[in-house]
Amino acid sequence: MQVRGGRGYETEASLRDRGEDPVGIERMMRDFRINRIFEGSSEIMHLIMAREAVDRHLQVAGALIDRRASFGTKLAALPKIGLFYAWWYPTRWLAWGRWPRYAGYGRHARHLRFIDRAARKLARESFHGMLVYREKMERRQMFLFRLVDVVNELFAMAASISRAHTEAQRGVESAARSAALSDLFCRMARRRVKQLFRELWHNDDALKYKTAQEVMKGRHVGREELLADIDPAGRAPRQAAAAAS
Repeated sequence: MQVRGGRGYETEASLRDRGEDPVGIERMMRDFRINRIFEGSSEIMHLIMAREAVDRHLQVAGALIDRRASFGTKLAALPKIGLFYAWWYPTRWLAWGRWPRYAGYGRHARHLRFIDRAARKLARESFHGMLVYREKMERRQMFLFRLVDVVNELFAMAASISRAHTEAQRGVESAARSAALSDLFCRMARRRVKQLFRELWHNDDALKYKTAQEVMKGRHVGREELLADIDPAGRAPRQAAAAAS
């Protein structure tokens, strides 16, 4: 769509009638949108993935952050929680994710080491989020969305490296090109992951939420009124009134 510009908006029939190649980009845009909503919107799927990511923590420390749990229940859960995190938390810091690990992957080794370190950082940040937000964690959707976006980026990096490495091992003709594309993709993904981690704790989420609540209460209706005055034909109010008279 971006490359074809205005032609991307035209239907196949319209393009054919004008002597152009009948490429149905506009239909693809309409048809592909279903992939983001049919099995549940992307936002809902983010929340489901986030819930799975913290499920182990909820199993272990759920009583501690449950508002309905009694003091006795929380106190009884402390030994189990202490034993689990006495092992789990230090290993999210102490595991080795530097050279020479993954050295057999050549130019992709640095990206795999990044994935290794980022995955452990992701686990730590998920845990830190639970400590900070406790039972309100489920309402911190933007925080959860960023965690899931990091997961998606790391998965895509690992998948692209796996494909390129497999092609190289099999001596596929396109192996060199795949390796170059994978390297470029991973470089860009690393920057996105770093930015997502940065925005976990430094963001405008509170202000955005406050503004959204104001919108729901009708405090920012100026633009909505302007749009509501435009008739279906796309004409401004004065034009519509003149046409009617």
